[in-house]
Amino acid sequence: MELEKRADCRKKNGKNCTFAFKISVLDQINNGQISVNFAAKKYNIPRSTLEYWRKKLSNNASKDKSMSLEKEVKKLRDRVEELEFIKEFQQDIIVEFEVVTGRELSKKLLPESLRKEIEKKKQNRLK
Repeated sequence: MELEKRADCRKKNGKNCTFAFKISVLDQINNGQISVNFAAKKYNIPRSTLEYWRKKLSNNASKDKSMSLEKEVKKLRDRVEELEFIKEFQQDIIVEFEVVTGRELSKKLLPESLRKEIEKKKQNRLK
């Protein structure tokens, strides 16, 4: 039985890589297709080397673009949080209205998914 030769497990230092390869890896990272950690594992290159490439080869426009995307994602997450709060508040008001008046308007006027959520809240409130 022959032993298989193992691939060299030493990491590349990045000096042997072509400029096109470096740019393609950085494009994948900047576009969000892969993370720096995944690129380091996939291409067997240290993260510090990737950060060095990023610092030297990326232009300011791509840095600004990635930063603006991060800001936009943060802004959207904050908006989702705000809308979730508003939805919960409105559901609480509907539950309170239905308990006080005894009329179940949510069954007639709301979509099924919201109706089920309100029904659960009402049951929890009545317990």
